[in-house]
Amino acid sequence: MSIIKRFAKDQSGATAIEYGLIAVGIAITIIAVVRGVGGSLNTAFTNVNSNLQ
Repeated sequence: MSIIKRFAKDQSGATAIEYGLIAVGIAITIIAVVRGVGGSLNTAFTNVNSNLQ
């Protein structure tokens, strides 16, 4: 019974899950920004390439 009580009081697993969710949120944000900037850069380089030819 004491093992169950200790397990219920343990907060380290909850903290690890919270850090994991924060990391996932940051990763999704980075991916979204890179995709947006990548599309803009692709358009810019395409315009430069067509103007040089």
